[in-house]
Amino acid sequence: MDPKVGIGVFVFNAAGKFVIGKRKGSLGAGTWGLPGGHLEFGESFETCAARETLEETGLKIQDVRFLNATNSIMKAENKHYITIFMGGVCEENADPQILEPEKCEGWEWISWDELRVYGEEMKAGVEGRKLFLPLLELFRQRPDFRV
Repeated sequence: MDPKVGIGVFVFNAAGKFVIGKRKGSLGAGTWGLPGGHLEFGESFETCAARETLEETGLKIQDVRFLNATNSIMKAENKHYITIFMGGVCEENADPQILEPEKCEGWEWISWDELRVYGEEMKAGVEGRKLFLPLLELFRQRPDFRV
């Protein structure tokens, strides 16, 4: 099976926090991840990031830019993803909406330091919030990365 390309978006607010949501329904159910989805044929990373963010959260983003990339092999699901992490800033001071309730239980704002704690806890085997594999791989594969 060929790898697929996913886009994960760090959607920042004026306070420097970003949106994460609890996934449900499909791949990674019960884990916390960023807004995002599959790159469509002919689509740029920036266009995909803005489209997926708007579709999932209702938030419009600007200053969309490439941040990092990871390689995730999901053995149990027999899937292989290249995840392109993008960043963007909310155009207005708004809260994310649950526009795809079959895919997300809820959104919340979080800081990078808070996210790092969840990643460290998972690596140490501590019970707590589980991160979606591409986010966890960001900590494993890119330990010096900061948003």
